[in-house]
Amino acid sequence: MRSHPMLFATGAILLWASLATLGALTRSLPPFFVVGIALVIGSLLSLNRLREWRVSAKVLGVGLYGLFGYHFLLFFAFRHAPALEANLLNYLWPLLIVLLSPLIVPGTVLAPRHIVGGLLGFVGAGLIVTGGKLSVSGGALPGYLLAIAAAFVWSTYSLLTRRLSFPNGAVGGFCLLSGLLALACHALFEPAVSPSMAQWLALIGLGLGPMGGAFFLWDRALKSGDPRQIGSLSYTTPLLSTLLLVASGQGELNAVAGWAILLILGGALLGTLSSGWFQRWRSVGSTA
Repeated sequence: MRSHPMLFATGAILLWASLATLGALTRSLPPFFVVGIALVIGSLLSLNRLREWRVSAKVLGVGLYGLFGYHFLLFFAFRHAPALEANLLNYLWPLLIVLLSPLIVPGTVLAPRHIVGGLLGFVGAGLIVTGGKLSVSGGALPGYLLAIAAAFVWSTYSLLTRRLSFPNGAVGGFCLLSGLLALACHALFEPAVSPSMAQWLALIGLGLGPMGGAFFLWDRALKSGDPRQIGSLSYTTPLLSTLLLVASGQGELNAVAGWAILLILGGALLGTLSSGWFQRWRSVGSTA
């Protein structure tokens, strides 16, 4: 029986939700080192499908564009802009997946509910990420632009995987080469480090989960699912991440978070409902 693509998307989102919690355990480590090690570990998940790593130069280029390009831009954005604002702009990627779908995925048409759902999700994500406190700095413009570029890269990579034909195991090759490039950046831009045993365990967790396994699930979801629905659902990522931080004692909820939860869940529901549901709802309303 064929699995529903939204289940794969949900699995990826649940793994990404653990990124902040696991990342907190590696906070003292240089970011490119963390990304490089985690991606290399993530590549091992498809080591038993090594033959699937052999893809065309075009496919490999798109894979590196997505996995390495996204992380490269995002971490440099954090260097040149406040983390809260950069992270908020990074969360434009679910909305961009929705808005860019008709341009990249043939036969995709946007309905008003997709746009409204995406906008509600972005506003909710903004509240949950910034806590309602936004401080825009003109001097941080390069960082803001890098964060927007990162969001554009991830959204377009996600949509391009729908158009390209390559096996799911090839994502392991993307992870390995992207990880090696990230480690090269670590050698160029960051000091050498020696992680503790606890940090190595956190790095393994990152590689198996949000920076490894999630990419394989995401690829399965986008290749067979509706990108408009998946984009809307993706705004639950910062929400679930915040709830996990609260559960682990590393965060707290407030009134702003409550409004954010309502906006994100409302936007996700609106954006993921099928057109058939709306047609049935209209028919019921017209006969009432």
